[in-house]
Amino acid sequence: MLEQELTYKDLQIPSSEIYEAMGYKDSMPDQMVIEETDALQQRVTPLLHPRFFFFITDGTLDVSKETLTVEDTVFSIGKTIARQLRGSESYAFFVATAGTEFEEFQHVLQKEDDMVKVYIADSLGSIIAEKTADYMEKELAEFMKDKGWKHTNRYSPGYCGWHVSEQQKLFSLFPDGSPCGIRLTDSSLMVPIKSVSGVIGIGSNVRKQEYTCGLCTYENCFRKRKHN
Repeated sequence: MLEQELTYKDLQIPSSEIYEAMGYKDSMPDQMVIEETDALQQRVTPLLHPRFFFFITDGTLDVSKETLTVEDTVFSIGKTIARQLRGSESYAFFVATAGTEFEEFQHVLQKEDDMVKVYIADSLGSIIAEKTADYMEKELAEFMKDKGWKHTNRYSPGYCGWHVSEQQKLFSLFPDGSPCGIRLTDSSLMVPIKSVSGVIGIGSNVRKQEYTCGLCTYENCFRKRKHN
């Protein structure tokens, strides 16, 4: 297992990705938005402590039943994820988060009642969480290098047919049930909100490939927005 705290600089987030998360895919935002985005980045940089955690475990995948069993926990992961995990020899369960510090920063902005800043920060937080998960994937690949293993894409409850309620099962596998300070609400949402969790298949005969966004019915997925 591995837990690591990062800095904002570690994530190397280009402003263009923040603009895209705000909906500016084919055009640049106006100068006011650009200036506000730059100012928010400078303001939040010294506050941030994004972090991630992962552990590797054995599991039994049943593609026909669309389930993954780890110890006594059975996940109903759905057809898409089950197919993408085929060939895995083990599984990495992970979390990545922008951190409680970022969530506190969002609360400060809400009290300032500047909706432009609140909107920019919301987009920025999503990017921070995803970039932290990207960093985690790189560390996972390094962690497995001596075994010659590769890994699949990462898959999260709430996407690709895997019901969000199974976050409860997923978090029960972590040593203290609250990895990186993330906790679950009764409705299985993560707090801090800007967090990512899920599973990655690992082994000699797996590969990372394009997300099958065309098969997914979840319209608000950030990956689908990026591919449209």
